[in-house]
Amino acid sequence: MKKVLYLFALLTIITSCSEKPLNLKVMSFNIRLDHAGDSVNNWQYRKDVAAEMVKTNNIDILGTQEVLVNQLNDLKERLPEYTVVGVGRDDGKEAGEFSAIFYKKDKFKEVKSGNFWLSETPEIVGSKGWDASYIRVATWIILNDIQSSNKFLVINTHLDNDGLLARIEGGNLLLEKAMELGKDMPIIITGDFNDTPDSEAIKNITNTNHKKYMLDSKSVATKRSGTDWTFHDFGRLPENERPYLDYIFVSNRVSVSEFDVLPDKINGVFVSDHKAVMASITYHPTEIEFKFDKE
Repeated sequence: MKKVLYLFALLTIITSCSEKPLNLKVMSFNIRLDHAGDSVNNWQYRKDVAAEMVKTNNIDILGTQEVLVNQLNDLKERLPEYTVVGVGRDDGKEAGEFSAIFYKKDKFKEVKSGNFWLSETPEIVGSKGWDASYIRVATWIILNDIQSSNKFLVINTHLDNDGLLARIEGGNLLLEKAMELGKDMPIIITGDFNDTPDSEAIKNITNTNHKKYMLDSKSVATKRSGTDWTFHDFGRLPENERPYLDYIFVSNRVSVSEFDVLPDKINGVFVSDHKAVMASITYHPTEIEFKFDKE
């Protein structure tokens, strides 16, 4: 009987070891909403370079923030190799800003996707939570990587700029939803979190003493490049006052080989009032270990 169990276990180990790793290039990008007051930095002058930023870096998964429906359509037109999921935060359709997720259609198949609102009633469309000044939405998707057959969860969002409690509780909700939806899958959370790495809101997300926590990909990356800030207000903020607000969080079974804060301009044109951030991540399927008593 032990020999039968041994052979079954050995076959299971071989099968597990033969699974291919999941390799992804992930970007979080607050594109800045289309605002007439932005003058020469208006979206009409930036839409081409914003799309070029994604193409140039050969991104697999893109989490976007502050996307109005006309901007969504502009990006879809310029990024035909991607499929997009997401809804407007105001009505769950097209009104208000999207936290849309783009993914390469030739590399991934959608398993399931959805949205929830950062509030005490996350399933109620358009609900505003805690001390937030604005309605905030999160979009999620479970994807199957065609090459490796690994499934993984991506959540993308934009936390409130005013409400500290809303950022803390919004972060807690993101962790709860990640564990609920992701289960044993690798998990990626992208977004503009409107807070700095030393803030209570961010430390709460990365606190390893909590059962539910995520790793900041910038902190755990083997190689890092770029500035220590992401928001620059189209270059108007003095450099010593520019905060780091944009994140790619990963679950603890994911490794990060490289993290980059990308340039703020392409061909002299600002891509946004934020810099995009990018992480190269790998997930190795966990191998099953067996122990046997000697006969």
